[in-house]
Amino acid sequence: MNYLEAITESAQETQKMGQILAKKIIKSKAKTKKALIIGLTGELGSGKTTFVQGLAQGLAIKERITSPTFVIFKKFSLSRPAPFKYFYHIDCYRLRGSHDLIDLGFLEIINQPDNLVIIEWAEKARKILPANVSWLRFEHLAEDRRRIIYENLDSY
Repeated sequence: MNYLEAITESAQETQKMGQILAKKIIKSKAKTKKALIIGLTGELGSGKTTFVQGLAQGLAIKERITSPTFVIFKKFSLSRPAPFKYFYHIDCYRLRGSHDLIDLGFLEIINQPDNLVIIEWAEKARKILPANVSWLRFEHLAEDRRRIIYENLDSY
């Protein structure tokens, strides 16, 4: 699947879309030579973190998911049936450039096949992302209405 578009009418529906993607990832049992990376783009308040909350719920992560804007990334352990051991939630909003991520060990994270990596504001790290990144673009249509555009989802 190279392109898919969805419209959500509430935060709960946006979270549900994240849960659906998590189930797809679990079913695929995708084994890659490197991490599975999903880049999220969209303006502030467009639903990126809300979507990640649903994705985390779908992966059976019990911790509360908040945007890691100030800590840059958070790491969560995953249990089976997820095909990955770790879930990294990264937020590039405050980064000055790709070098900030490199200094935090980002290249090591994305080179480990046991990692699922979700990156908010991923366009800020585009220079150092591999070609096989799946992209989700979020658009704020109305107060609770969002458009989510999925691109390059062939990985799973």
